[in-house]
Amino acid sequence: MYNILICDDERDIVNALKIYLSSSEYCIFEAGNGNAAIDIVKRKSIHLVIMDIMMPQKDGISAMAEIRQFSNVPIILLTAKSEDTDKILGLNVGADDYITKPFNPAEVIARVKSQLRRYMQLGSGAKDDEEVIIGGICLNDKSKTVTVDGEYIALTPKEYDILKLLMSEPGRVFSPKDLYLRVWADEPFGSENTVAVHIRHLREKIEIDPAEPRYIKVVWGQGYKMEVLNK
Repeated sequence: MYNILICDDERDIVNALKIYLSSSEYCIFEAGNGNAAIDIVKRKSIHLVIMDIMMPQKDGISAMAEIRQFSNVPIILLTAKSEDTDKILGLNVGADDYITKPFNPAEVIARVKSQLRRYMQLGSGAKDDEEVIIGGICLNDKSKTVTVDGEYIALTPKEYDILKLLMSEPGRVFSPKDLYLRVWADEPFGSENTVAVHIRHLREKIEIDPAEPRYIKVVWGQGYKMEVLNK
């Protein structure tokens, strides 16, 4: 059974999502503001968070930023706005996906299943103590942890997936569409901007100087690659 946290101050929205996700495989937790959501994620084993952006006490963006300090649980943002600035802000802070209100029930279910599948299968099939090391980056696919020069780095599920894919074939150039198809498992509409945001955020975490990256390099007009480095 998967534990899903729905965080929204609008009762009708919460009730609608509970109906859409009324299945024996889901256990639903509820929160009416960001502070309550943070508390639940700290106390419970939550597998997915669906959270509104505009809420009293603590908004969704602020709550997500705090959750990202201690958890890589997938987070889907709900927003009544459709502007790209809101989506980009959410992705920058650590959102894994977003749904614009009013939403389609089938879309909600599909996105929830997609995020849960990636989260639960992250690192599946890995051997005990399996590690990939490039330069100072060590990715342990069993524990799903990443360290850079011995320091633990907190990554979102999508950041981890991107890094894992790039590290799996150092030197290979992946186009934005390739990365989107492999990581998001969805049609690559608008993929370049979404991938670029995640790459930038990933660089900020693993690079000493994100403006002059040592690991994740751009091959102009083609895509991204993990530089081949020795320890």
